[in-house]
Amino acid sequence: MLSENIKAIRKSKGLSQEELAVKLNVVRQTISKWEQGLSVPDADMLISLSEALDTPVSILLGEIVEQTEVNDLKVISEKLEIINLQLTLSRNAKQKKLTVFFSLFAVAIIAIWVLLINLGSPYLGWDYSDPERAVVGVLLHAFEWFFVRLSPVALIGAVVVIFLIWKKK
Repeated sequence: MLSENIKAIRKSKGLSQEELAVKLNVVRQTISKWEQGLSVPDADMLISLSEALDTPVSILLGEIVEQTEVNDLKVISEKLEIINLQLTLSRNAKQKKLTVFFSLFAVAIIAIWVLLINLGSPYLGWDYSDPERAVVGVLLHAFEWFFVRLSPVALIGAVVVIFLIWKKK
């Protein structure tokens, strides 16, 4: 993949991300994003990158081409479009997983609230003279005490994250 090739070739040339960024007149974070696969260079920048690394574009893109095509820029653009599509699909899958996780988290919080309300803290009426029962009662009370105080914050946080993910789409 392009990201892995950029990183491997840059390292084989003994260049740091900062040095490569200076050669390309971009910030170091741009190189980092390319190497992590978070973004890809446009066609013109890909040509500049190949010149800075003294490596053919075809090798950066992961294939060896026997003959140079006349429409190199068009071919490069098409390959970058495919890579961008793959990145978009990957991001969408991650966003969907996060949305499902935080939705299930919010549902779990609400379900525990309903359970606690329906149970009505039965441990308060227990006989605490038995040490084992006392320990269980104290643990249940501690769980309920922490849950009642922390779950509203966690629920609001989950809803905010779901909203932010939804808004990004």
